[in-house]
Amino acid sequence: MTDQVKLLEFVNKVSMTKMGSKNGVTENDPRFKLLEKVVTEEMAEVALALEYRVHLNADAISVKCKKSVERTRDLLWDLATAGVATVKSENGEDTFWYETWVPGIFEMVVNHKENVSKYPQIGQAFDDYGLLRNPIAAGNFPVGLGLMRVIPIQSSIDASSRKASSEEVSKYIEEARVLSVSDCSCRTSREELNQGCGHLKEDMCIQLGDAAEYYIRTGRAREVTKEEAYEIIRKAERDGLMHSIPNTEGDGHTHAICNCCGCGCYALRAAGMYNNPDMMRSNFVSTIDETKCVGCGECVEVCPTNAIKLGHKLCVSGEVGVPPRVDFPHDTEWGPDKWNPDYRINRKETLDTGTSPCKTECPAHISIPGYIKLASQGRFVEALEMIKKDNPFPAVCGRICPALCESACTRNGLDDSVAIDDIKKFIAELDLNTDKRYIPEIKKNYDKKIAVIGSGPSGLTCAYYLAVEGYKVTVFEKEKELGGMLRYGIPAFRLQKDVIMAEIDVLREIGVEFVTGVEVGIDQTIPALRENGFEAFYVSIGAQKGRKISVEGGDATNVLTGVDFLRSTSLGQFDAPIGKTVVIGGGNVAIDVARTALRLKNEGVRMYCLESRDTMPALQDEVHEALEEGVHIENGYGPKRILVRDGKAYAIEFMKCLSTVDEHNQFKPVFDENDCITVEADHILLSVGQQIHWGHLFDGLDVELNPNQTIKVDAQTLQSTVMDIFAGGDAATGPKYAIDAIAHGKEASISIHRFVNRGQSLVYGRNNNFFVSIDKDNVDYGGYDQVSRERVYTLHVDNLENSFVDSRGVLTEEQIKNETMRCLSCGVSVVDEFMCVGCGACTTRCKFEAITMEKKYDAYGVDFPDLKPLIVKNVLKRKVRIVRKKLKKKFLGNN
Repeated sequence: MTDQVKLLEFVNKVSMTKMGSKNGVTENDPRFKLLEKVVTEEMAEVALALEYRVHLNADAISVKCKKSVERTRDLLWDLATAGVATVKSENGEDTFWYETWVPGIFEMVVNHKENVSKYPQIGQAFDDYGLLRNPIAAGNFPVGLGLMRVIPIQSSIDASSRKASSEEVSKYIEEARVLSVSDCSCRTSREELNQGCGHLKEDMCIQLGDAAEYYIRTGRAREVTKEEAYEIIRKAERDGLMHSIPNTEGDGHTHAICNCCGCGCYALRAAGMYNNPDMMRSNFVSTIDETKCVGCGECVEVCPTNAIKLGHKLCVSGEVGVPPRVDFPHDTEWGPDKWNPDYRINRKETLDTGTSPCKTECPAHISIPGYIKLASQGRFVEALEMIKKDNPFPAVCGRICPALCESACTRNGLDDSVAIDDIKKFIAELDLNTDKRYIPEIKKNYDKKIAVIGSGPSGLTCAYYLAVEGYKVTVFEKEKELGGMLRYGIPAFRLQKDVIMAEIDVLREIGVEFVTGVEVGIDQTIPALRENGFEAFYVSIGAQKGRKISVEGGDATNVLTGVDFLRSTSLGQFDAPIGKTVVIGGGNVAIDVARTALRLKNEGVRMYCLESRDTMPALQDEVHEALEEGVHIENGYGPKRILVRDGKAYAIEFMKCLSTVDEHNQFKPVFDENDCITVEADHILLSVGQQIHWGHLFDGLDVELNPNQTIKVDAQTLQSTVMDIFAGGDAATGPKYAIDAIAHGKEASISIHRFVNRGQSLVYGRNNNFFVSIDKDNVDYGGYDQVSRERVYTLHVDNLENSFVDSRGVLTEEQIKNETMRCLSCGVSVVDEFMCVGCGACTTRCKFEAITMEKKYDAYGVDFPDLKPLIVKNVLKRKVRIVRKKLKKKFLGNN
């Protein structure tokens, strides 16, 4: 038994229970734990003299608690400071009262910054109270009577659909005599439990009137103007948050506006974890017009309850909408079997039957259907903004992307894929050629320094998104010029260097700093950077070192790796005649090497690879271009030995490769050593793989490497075995495409943002990128005509020698109109109406007016003293519904 008897008595008073009774609050209850460390017995004696929402001055309270007025006043102020009592100045003197537990005392106690940090049990108590009360509340609170309630984003609801201005955020701001902004109490609690979701607590909740006065006087908040309050609301909506209000003061009255997220808010946990959205839903639900929706998925990302997912609208069978529900909290016993305890880590972006293949197969999951539709409407800046949300380098990718989206395009089953890459290139080209480039809004201003090591696509992407978030980012590059493998590993006829620099210019504009000619590990070290204030590191070094082959003569001076050859050519260091050139390898790098060799003084370029023409790892478009330019490709050969004279190779002997596959359907070469050919060569260029050269980067650090010498990282968070070091791109995966590296860069920026902020989890509330493609064999193409794909004009170059100009053109605006119309818009967003809480966040992301908020309910809150009889009435009705449902089910089962 606790020795804080008076405190326990006060806790029971607020809870309207009798101490010591069956339903009485004990010292193990989270309500007691909340106050245990911050309320003394003497303070509790005064607290017992307070009344619920009855404003009493110190004189009246001193009589009740039998203490002097002076001592009573001091203890009342202690109670107010702690968050137990509310204080208001009335007629020149302070009056005091107490509020409900939630919303009320819990939030006020948690928002005492020093106490919540000093006593971890305060944050834990807030969490535990929700876990205690939600199972009891499930199904028993009808719509409109929950203690907190969603209020729709004002722009999402048409004026004709509102019953009253109480459904408008602006009403509460305009009517408030004073406004303040404080930390979010839910996120504060989550932070103390190391369960933060990346949505930080600062400047989140707006108090109104008496609550604002109390919060300002007790140091919980700062006063703001109406204009500042609206700006806080705007930024919250920009960041995908929604609004809720305390709902215990009657219709049209509240004391706060909260900017909430489904992954942090304890009130929204009723919907997310307990599948009981009636507890706080608004009167509205989202409705999607399938004819306008293109399935871009922007709305899915901001839905706080995962009520919206991506589906399809072309398949002749299979799940299109949300499966019908049979059980609901209001007519079913709602126990743990109905809950979703992992709701913060198991979000799904698509229905199991899939959605648009282009968005699914893109490693960065760019909203391809969305930007194609915007481009079709001539909204090119908005299209660029949508692309850059997931890929900051569309001009680069428009030139070098493998276009996995096109390979997956549903239209392939009808005629030919949509020219997605060319559309993206057109959009990006407009931005490159305008006087006013698109510059993203910087969200905040964090006084935190982040180091990015390597200026390739992954590192630059991470830097971009961290800078947009508001961090001070420095990119360290050992070479004199920026770009990494984009600059030194891709020939200029595929990617002009001025395009790379134009994309990097945007990073400079948003504050990213670049340090070139510095190799971290030699000129600078990670420990030294830590001492200099850098709080996290993203290692994004590319696979810049080529692999040799273990054959006789492989160390001859004129046997070079392909990546070394490309680097030398890029730097202008390879200007001698290359003569007869043999390229070994069948991948995209080998193609680049061969086409580059063609542009030097040569006597023929021949490629030899193990695979057949159809199974070459290089993209077929790349193979076609190489053949057109004059590269001779010999398939089915592997090197046996290199013939050397005076230290230089003069020929190479190949064995015939008999292509086969192993039991895992993997390519497994088998050679016929009796079937050999000898090929003369002045240079032999090896493109048989790449590796990473770590140098001294990790000296003295416990960074664990994989057997292939990539960095061992968590697959989702990209965190290495050293907590402040993250890695992505080639450094984590080995050689892959630039778009894969870009996808890693963005994910790393999300992890680093969370890592450098106290109490944030790297996984809670994170998008899981759970995308599934539709079954294209099940698509109904009826009603669609075959339409030829628009083609880019390519300038024919008669003499390739020293011609490193990109001869590929860009689609015209007229071609863009035609090509974008070919998109089948095979995806669509689908709403689970039951799980939708009517916040309207989805409408802020939709660019096509496909989402509207429809009024389904006509329920409004009541004053707290009037709540209990309404709940009791509903509980009785619910019991009847449950019994009836069970009897009906039993009857149907017997028949």
